[in-house]
Amino acid sequence: MGIIGEASVQGNCLEDRAAAQLTGPLFIGSEIYRGSSYGANHPLRVPRVSTVMDLSRALGWLPSGRFRSSPTAKPAALTAWHSSDYVTALKKAEQTGDLSAEEKSRHQLGTLSNPIFPQIYSRPATGVGGVLLAAELLAQTPGAIHVPGGGTHHGMPDRANGFCYMNDPVLAMLAFRRLGLRRIAYVDIDAHHCDGVQFAFAGDSDALLISTHEENRWPMTGALNDHGGGNCFNLPVPRGFNDSEMRAALHELILPRVEAFQPDVIVLQAGADGVEEDPLARLALSNNAHIEVLRALRPLTARFLLLGGGGYNPWTVGRCWTALWAVLAGFEIPDRLPTEATKVLSSLGWGGGGRPPPDPQLLTTLRDSPREGVVREEIRRRLATLAQREFPL
Repeated sequence: MGIIGEASVQGNCLEDRAAAQLTGPLFIGSEIYRGSSYGANHPLRVPRVSTVMDLSRALGWLPSGRFRSSPTAKPAALTAWHSSDYVTALKKAEQTGDLSAEEKSRHQLGTLSNPIFPQIYSRPATGVGGVLLAAELLAQTPGAIHVPGGGTHHGMPDRANGFCYMNDPVLAMLAFRRLGLRRIAYVDIDAHHCDGVQFAFAGDSDALLISTHEENRWPMTGALNDHGGGNCFNLPVPRGFNDSEMRAALHELILPRVEAFQPDVIVLQAGADGVEEDPLARLALSNNAHIEVLRALRPLTARFLLLGGGGYNPWTVGRCWTALWAVLAGFEIPDRLPTEATKVLSSLGWGGGGRPPPDPQLLTTLRDSPREGVVREEIRRRLATLAQREFPL
Protein backbone atom coordinates (compact mmCIF):
# COMPACT_ATOMS: atom_id res chain seq x y z
CA MET A 1 0.00 0.00 0.00
CA GLY A 2 2.99 2.36 0.14
CA ILE A 3 2.86 5.47 2.29
CA ILE A 4 -0.85 6.15 1.73
CA GLY A 5 -3.22 4.46 4.15
CA GLU A 6 -6.56 2.78 3.63
CA ALA A 7 -9.31 4.87 2.12
CA SER A 8 -11.47 6.73 4.58
CA VAL A 9 -14.59 5.66 2.70
CA GLN A 10 -15.55 1.99 2.50
CA GLY A 11 -15.40 0.35 -0.91
CA ASN A 12 -12.22 1.96 -2.21
CA CYS A 13 -9.28 0.13 -0.70
CA LEU A 14 -6.83 1.34 -3.38
CA GLU A 15 -5.10 -2.03 -3.86
CA ASP A 16 -5.24 -1.41 -7.63
CA ARG A 17 -4.01 2.15 -7.56
CA ALA A 18 -0.52 1.31 -8.87
CA ALA A 19 -2.14 -0.12 -12.00
CA ALA A 20 -4.72 2.64 -12.32
CA GLN A 21 -4.34 5.01 -15.24
CA LEU A 22 -5.94 8.38 -15.72
CA THR A 23 -8.35 8.29 -18.62
CA GLY A 24 -9.57 11.85 -18.12
CA PRO A 25 -9.87 14.53 -15.42
CA LEU A 26 -10.42 13.10 -11.95
CA PHE A 27 -12.13 14.45 -8.82
CA ILE A 28 -10.84 13.20 -5.45
CA GLY A 29 -13.16 13.85 -2.51
CA SER A 30 -14.39 12.34 0.74
CA GLU A 31 -17.42 12.15 2.98
CA ILE A 32 -15.27 13.13 5.97
CA TYR A 33 -15.84 16.79 5.04
CA ARG A 34 -19.60 16.33 5.39
CA GLY A 35 -19.33 14.77 8.82
CA SER A 36 -16.77 17.05 10.45
CA SER A 37 -16.52 20.69 11.51
CA TYR A 38 -14.02 22.88 13.33
CA GLY A 39 -16.78 23.85 15.75
CA ALA A 40 -19.90 25.99 15.94
CA ASN A 41 -18.01 29.29 16.29
CA HIS A 42 -15.33 28.68 13.65
CA PRO A 43 -15.44 29.99 10.05
CA LEU A 44 -14.96 26.40 8.87
CA ARG A 45 -18.24 25.30 10.39
CA VAL A 46 -19.76 25.81 6.92
CA PRO A 47 -19.95 22.95 4.38
CA ARG A 48 -17.56 23.27 1.45
CA VAL A 49 -16.21 20.10 -0.19
CA SER A 50 -19.47 18.26 0.41
CA THR A 51 -21.30 21.09 -1.38
CA VAL A 52 -19.00 20.74 -4.39
CA MET A 53 -19.64 17.00 -4.48
CA ASP A 54 -23.41 17.44 -4.14
CA LEU A 55 -23.59 20.17 -6.79
CA SER A 56 -21.42 18.19 -9.20
CA ARG A 57 -23.57 15.10 -8.76
CA ALA A 58 -26.77 17.11 -9.18
CA LEU A 59 -25.38 18.38 -12.49
CA GLY A 60 -24.28 14.92 -13.65
CA TRP A 61 -20.61 15.87 -13.45
CA LEU A 62 -19.39 13.11 -11.11
CA PRO A 63 -19.88 9.78 -12.90
CA SER A 64 -18.18 6.87 -11.17
CA GLY A 65 -15.23 6.94 -13.52
CA ARG A 66 -14.44 10.54 -12.63
CA PHE A 67 -14.54 10.21 -8.82
CA ARG A 68 -12.18 8.61 -6.32
CA SER A 69 -12.53 8.59 -2.55
CA SER A 70 -9.54 10.14 -0.86
CA PRO A 71 -7.40 7.82 1.25
CA THR A 72 -6.01 8.84 4.63
CA ALA A 73 -2.28 9.46 4.63
CA LYS A 74 -0.18 7.35 6.98
CA PRO A 75 2.09 9.03 9.55
CA ALA A 76 5.13 8.04 7.47
CA ALA A 77 3.78 10.15 4.60
CA LEU A 78 3.07 13.12 6.86
CA THR A 79 6.57 13.12 8.35
CA ALA A 80 8.02 13.75 4.91
CA TRP A 81 7.65 17.37 6.08
CA HIS A 82 5.89 17.50 9.43
CA SER A 83 7.70 16.51 12.62
CA SER A 84 6.91 13.14 14.16
CA ASP A 85 6.15 14.83 17.51
CA TYR A 86 3.55 17.02 15.84
CA VAL A 87 1.89 14.15 13.99
CA THR A 88 1.81 12.18 17.25
CA ALA A 89 0.20 15.14 19.02
CA LEU A 90 -2.52 15.38 16.38
CA LYS A 91 -3.29 11.66 16.69
CA LYS A 92 -3.37 11.95 20.48
CA ALA A 93 -5.69 14.98 20.32
CA GLU A 94 -8.12 13.04 18.13
CA GLN A 95 -8.02 9.98 20.37
CA THR A 96 -8.34 11.78 23.72
CA GLY A 97 -9.98 15.10 22.83
CA ASP A 98 -7.29 17.11 24.59
CA LEU A 99 -3.58 17.75 25.02
CA SER A 100 -1.38 19.08 27.79
CA ALA A 101 -0.87 22.82 28.04
CA GLU A 102 2.73 22.36 26.90
CA GLU A 103 1.70 20.35 23.82
CA LYS A 104 -0.97 22.87 22.89
CA SER A 105 1.48 25.75 23.17
CA ARG A 106 4.26 24.01 21.25
CA HIS A 107 2.04 22.94 18.35
CA GLN A 108 -0.36 25.93 18.37
CA LEU A 109 -3.37 23.70 19.00
CA GLY A 110 -6.51 24.38 21.01
CA THR A 111 -6.64 28.01 19.88
CA LEU A 112 -9.55 29.91 18.35
CA SER A 113 -8.04 29.46 14.89
CA ASN A 114 -6.84 25.90 15.37
CA PRO A 115 -9.24 24.21 17.78
CA ILE A 116 -9.12 20.60 18.89
CA PHE A 117 -12.09 18.92 17.20
CA PRO A 118 -13.08 15.25 16.80
CA GLN A 119 -11.41 14.76 13.39
CA ILE A 120 -8.34 16.92 14.05
CA TYR A 121 -6.03 14.23 12.65
CA SER A 122 -8.14 12.25 10.19
CA ARG A 123 -9.63 15.21 8.33
CA PRO A 124 -6.32 16.90 7.38
CA ALA A 125 -4.69 13.49 6.81
CA THR A 126 -7.48 12.77 4.32
CA GLY A 127 -6.66 16.00 2.50
CA VAL A 128 -3.03 14.94 2.33
CA GLY A 129 -4.01 11.45 1.19
CA GLY A 130 -6.00 12.95 -1.66
CA VAL A 131 -3.11 15.02 -3.00
CA LEU A 132 -0.64 12.13 -2.60
CA LEU A 133 -2.94 9.87 -4.58
CA ALA A 134 -3.21 12.62 -7.19
CA ALA A 135 0.59 12.91 -7.35
CA GLU A 136 0.99 9.17 -7.90
CA LEU A 137 -1.63 9.09 -10.63
CA LEU A 138 -0.26 12.15 -12.40
CA ALA A 139 3.29 10.78 -12.25
CA GLN A 140 2.06 7.68 -14.08
CA THR A 141 -0.12 9.42 -16.65
CA PRO A 142 -0.47 13.04 -17.80
CA GLY A 143 -3.79 14.61 -16.90
CA ALA A 144 -5.65 16.87 -14.48
CA ILE A 145 -6.99 16.18 -10.99
CA HIS A 146 -9.16 18.30 -8.68
CA VAL A 147 -8.77 17.83 -4.91
CA PRO A 148 -11.00 20.51 -3.35
CA GLY A 149 -10.14 19.26 0.15
CA GLY A 150 -6.53 20.26 -0.47
CA GLY A 151 -4.95 23.69 -0.40
CA THR A 152 -4.11 24.05 3.32
CA HIS A 153 -1.15 26.27 2.57
CA HIS A 154 -0.44 27.73 6.03
CA GLY A 155 0.53 24.56 7.92
CA MET A 156 4.06 24.52 9.36
CA PRO A 157 6.33 21.54 10.08
CA ASP A 158 5.75 21.52 13.83
CA ARG A 159 2.54 23.49 14.32
CA ALA A 160 -0.91 24.31 13.05
CA ASN A 161 -1.30 27.71 11.44
CA GLY A 162 -4.26 29.63 10.10
CA PHE A 163 -6.88 26.82 10.14
CA CYS A 164 -4.30 24.48 8.53
CA TYR A 165 -3.12 21.49 10.55
CA MET A 166 -1.07 19.93 7.75
CA ASN A 167 0.36 21.40 4.58
CA ASP A 168 -0.91 19.26 1.73
CA PRO A 169 0.49 21.49 -1.06
CA VAL A 170 4.00 21.03 0.33
CA LEU A 171 3.54 17.28 0.73
CA ALA A 172 2.15 17.02 -2.80
CA MET A 173 5.12 18.91 -4.22
CA LEU A 174 7.57 16.72 -2.32
CA ALA A 175 5.73 13.65 -3.63
CA PHE A 176 5.99 14.92 -7.21
CA ARG A 177 9.73 15.29 -6.66
CA ARG A 178 10.10 11.74 -5.36
CA LEU A 179 8.15 10.51 -8.38
CA GLY A 180 10.44 12.23 -10.86
CA LEU A 181 8.55 15.46 -11.59
CA ARG A 182 11.09 17.99 -10.44
CA ARG A 183 10.09 21.37 -11.87
CA ILE A 184 6.92 22.53 -10.15
CA ALA A 185 5.04 25.80 -10.66
CA TYR A 186 2.86 26.61 -7.66
CA VAL A 187 0.31 29.38 -8.25
CA ASP A 188 -1.79 30.58 -5.32
CA ILE A 189 -4.77 32.94 -5.77
CA ASP A 190 -6.10 32.65 -2.22
CA ALA A 191 -6.80 35.92 -0.40
CA HIS A 192 -4.14 34.95 2.17
CA HIS A 193 -0.42 34.52 1.47
CA CYS A 194 0.91 30.97 1.22
CA ASP A 195 3.41 31.35 4.06
CA GLY A 196 3.79 27.61 4.71
CA VAL A 197 4.52 26.75 1.09
CA GLN A 198 7.04 29.58 0.81
CA PHE A 199 8.70 28.44 4.03
CA ALA A 200 9.17 25.00 2.50
CA PHE A 201 10.41 25.98 -0.98
CA ALA A 202 11.99 29.43 -0.71
CA GLY A 203 15.26 29.48 -2.62
CA ASP A 204 14.51 26.31 -4.59
CA SER A 205 15.20 27.12 -8.24
CA ASP A 206 13.16 24.12 -9.41
CA ALA A 207 10.04 25.47 -7.68
CA LEU A 208 8.35 28.61 -8.98
CA LEU A 209 6.03 30.18 -6.40
CA ILE A 210 3.55 32.90 -7.39
CA SER A 211 1.02 34.31 -4.95
CA THR A 212 -1.64 37.01 -5.27
CA HIS A 213 -3.09 37.93 -1.87
CA GLU A 214 -4.66 40.81 0.02
CA GLU A 215 -2.16 43.22 1.55
CA ASN A 216 -2.31 43.89 5.30
CA ARG A 217 -4.21 40.64 5.74
CA TRP A 218 -3.16 37.74 7.98
CA PRO A 219 -0.52 36.19 7.97
CA MET A 220 1.09 39.55 7.10
CA THR A 221 3.73 37.87 4.92
CA GLY A 222 4.38 37.90 1.17
CA ALA A 223 5.48 41.52 0.73
CA LEU A 224 6.27 42.74 -2.78
CA ASN A 225 10.00 42.74 -2.04
CA ASP A 226 9.91 39.26 -0.47
CA HIS A 227 11.48 37.09 -3.17
CA GLY A 228 12.23 34.12 -0.94
CA GLY A 229 15.72 33.68 -2.31
CA GLY A 230 14.71 34.39 -5.89
CA ASN A 231 11.98 31.90 -6.76
CA CYS A 232 8.99 33.61 -5.07
CA PHE A 233 6.87 36.27 -6.77
CA ASN A 234 4.51 37.86 -4.28
CA LEU A 235 1.82 40.29 -5.42
CA PRO A 236 0.03 41.85 -2.44
CA VAL A 237 -3.11 43.58 -3.68
CA PRO A 238 -5.29 46.30 -2.13
CA ARG A 239 -8.88 45.96 -1.02
CA GLY A 240 -11.40 45.86 -3.83
CA PHE A 241 -9.12 43.83 -6.16
CA ASN A 242 -11.39 43.17 -9.15
CA ASP A 243 -11.62 40.85 -12.16
CA SER A 244 -9.82 43.30 -14.45
CA GLU A 245 -6.94 43.55 -11.99
CA MET A 246 -6.68 39.78 -11.66
CA ARG A 247 -6.59 39.59 -15.46
CA ALA A 248 -3.67 42.02 -15.45
CA ALA A 249 -1.88 39.87 -12.87
CA LEU A 250 -2.58 36.79 -14.97
CA HIS A 251 -1.16 38.22 -18.20
CA GLU A 252 1.65 40.36 -16.79
CA LEU A 253 2.89 38.08 -14.00
CA ILE A 254 1.48 34.57 -13.80
CA LEU A 255 1.47 33.43 -17.43
CA PRO A 256 4.85 34.89 -18.47
CA ARG A 257 6.60 33.40 -15.45
CA VAL A 258 5.01 29.97 -15.74
CA GLU A 259 5.58 29.77 -19.50
CA ALA A 260 9.25 30.69 -19.12
CA PHE A 261 9.68 28.20 -16.27
CA GLN A 262 8.42 25.24 -18.36
CA PRO A 263 7.17 23.18 -15.40
CA ASP A 264 6.70 19.43 -15.28
CA VAL A 265 3.54 20.04 -13.26
CA ILE A 266 1.41 23.01 -12.20
CA VAL A 267 -0.29 23.18 -8.81
CA LEU A 268 -3.06 25.79 -8.61
CA GLN A 269 -4.34 26.67 -5.14
CA ALA A 270 -7.71 28.23 -5.94
CA GLY A 271 -8.85 29.60 -2.60
CA ALA A 272 -12.30 31.17 -3.01
CA ASP A 273 -11.97 33.75 -0.24
CA GLY A 274 -11.10 36.46 -2.77
CA VAL A 275 -14.68 36.38 -4.06
CA GLU A 276 -16.51 39.56 -3.01
CA GLU A 277 -19.04 37.93 -0.65
CA ASP A 278 -16.45 36.14 1.48
CA PRO A 279 -16.47 37.29 5.12
CA LEU A 280 -12.73 36.87 5.79
CA ALA A 281 -11.29 39.12 3.06
CA ARG A 282 -12.07 42.43 1.40
CA LEU A 283 -11.39 41.62 -2.25
CA ALA A 284 -13.99 42.06 -5.00
CA LEU A 285 -13.46 39.18 -7.41
CA SER A 286 -16.15 37.12 -9.11
CA ASN A 287 -15.53 33.44 -9.64
CA ASN A 288 -14.97 34.28 -13.31
CA ALA A 289 -11.48 35.38 -12.28
CA HIS A 290 -10.72 31.92 -10.91
CA ILE A 291 -12.11 30.33 -14.07
CA GLU A 292 -9.97 32.58 -16.25
CA VAL A 293 -6.80 31.73 -14.34
CA LEU A 294 -7.50 28.00 -14.61
CA ARG A 295 -8.29 28.15 -18.32
CA ALA A 296 -5.11 30.08 -19.05
CA LEU A 297 -2.81 27.85 -17.00
CA ARG A 298 -4.15 24.43 -17.98
CA PRO A 299 -2.60 24.32 -21.49
CA LEU A 300 0.89 25.11 -20.13
CA THR A 301 1.59 21.64 -18.75
CA ALA A 302 0.66 18.02 -19.29
CA ARG A 303 0.10 17.49 -15.56
CA PHE A 304 -2.16 19.72 -13.48
CA LEU A 305 -3.27 19.58 -9.84
CA LEU A 306 -6.15 21.85 -8.79
CA LEU A 307 -6.63 22.42 -5.06
CA GLY A 308 -9.16 24.23 -2.90
CA GLY A 309 -8.02 26.49 -0.06
CA GLY A 310 -9.75 29.36 1.69
CA GLY A 311 -13.42 30.18 1.29
CA TYR A 312 -15.88 30.83 4.10
CA ASN A 313 -19.15 31.73 2.40
CA PRO A 314 -20.84 28.36 1.79
CA TRP A 315 -22.60 29.50 -1.39
CA THR A 316 -19.69 31.22 -3.09
CA VAL A 317 -17.05 28.62 -2.28
CA GLY A 318 -19.26 25.72 -3.38
CA ARG A 319 -20.20 27.44 -6.64
CA CYS A 320 -16.61 28.50 -7.37
CA TRP A 321 -14.99 25.09 -6.91
CA THR A 322 -17.82 23.33 -8.77
CA ALA A 323 -17.38 25.72 -11.69
CA LEU A 324 -13.65 25.04 -11.69
CA TRP A 325 -14.30 21.31 -11.80
CA ALA A 326 -16.59 21.88 -14.79
CA VAL A 327 -13.84 23.77 -16.62
CA LEU A 328 -11.20 21.18 -15.76
CA ALA A 329 -13.39 18.26 -16.82
CA GLY A 330 -14.89 19.90 -19.92
CA PHE A 331 -18.50 20.28 -18.78
CA GLU A 332 -20.62 23.19 -19.99
CA ILE A 333 -21.76 25.51 -17.21
CA PRO A 334 -25.48 26.30 -17.63
CA ASP A 335 -26.78 29.84 -17.41
CA ARG A 336 -29.35 28.68 -14.87
CA LEU A 337 -29.03 25.70 -12.58
CA PRO A 338 -31.48 22.79 -12.75
CA THR A 339 -33.82 22.19 -9.83
CA GLU A 340 -31.69 19.52 -8.14
CA ALA A 341 -28.69 21.86 -8.03
CA THR A 342 -30.71 24.79 -6.69
CA LYS A 343 -31.96 22.48 -3.93
CA VAL A 344 -28.36 21.88 -2.87
CA LEU A 345 -27.65 25.60 -2.64
CA SER A 346 -30.97 26.39 -0.96
CA SER A 347 -30.21 23.86 1.78
CA LEU A 348 -27.03 25.66 2.87
CA GLY A 349 -26.69 28.02 5.78
CA TRP A 350 -24.12 29.92 7.82
CA GLY A 351 -24.47 27.59 10.78
CA GLY A 352 -25.20 30.51 13.08
CA GLY A 353 -23.61 33.92 13.46
CA GLY A 354 -26.49 36.07 12.26
CA ARG A 355 -25.16 36.71 8.75
CA PRO A 356 -27.61 37.77 6.04
CA PRO A 357 -29.11 35.28 3.56
CA PRO A 358 -27.47 35.00 0.15
CA ASP A 359 -28.37 37.03 -2.88
CA PRO A 360 -30.99 35.03 -4.88
CA GLN A 361 -28.56 34.75 -7.81
CA LEU A 362 -26.28 32.60 -5.64
CA LEU A 363 -29.02 29.97 -5.48
CA THR A 364 -29.75 29.69 -9.20
CA THR A 365 -26.41 30.14 -11.01
CA LEU A 366 -22.91 28.75 -10.89
CA ARG A 367 -21.02 31.64 -12.45
CA ASP A 368 -21.08 35.12 -10.93
CA SER A 369 -21.77 38.27 -12.85
CA PRO A 370 -18.41 39.77 -13.90
CA ARG A 371 -16.85 42.30 -11.56
CA GLU A 372 -14.68 44.36 -13.86
CA GLY A 373 -13.18 47.71 -13.00
CA VAL A 374 -10.21 50.03 -13.34
CA VAL A 375 -6.75 48.52 -13.01
CA ARG A 376 -5.32 50.83 -10.37
CA GLU A 377 -1.92 52.42 -10.81
CA GLU A 378 -0.56 50.78 -7.67
CA ILE A 379 -1.31 47.37 -9.21
CA ARG A 380 0.44 48.42 -12.43
CA ARG A 381 3.52 49.55 -10.51
CA ARG A 382 3.74 46.34 -8.53
CA LEU A 383 3.37 44.20 -11.63
CA ALA A 384 6.10 46.22 -13.36
CA THR A 385 8.41 45.66 -10.39
CA LEU A 386 7.86 41.90 -10.51
CA ALA A 387 8.28 41.81 -14.29
CA GLN A 388 11.79 43.25 -13.92
CA ARG A 389 12.92 40.64 -11.40
CA GLU A 390 15.19 37.88 -12.65
CA PHE A 391 14.57 34.22 -11.91
CA PRO A 392 16.47 32.91 -10.13
CA LEU A 393 18.35 35.79 -8.56
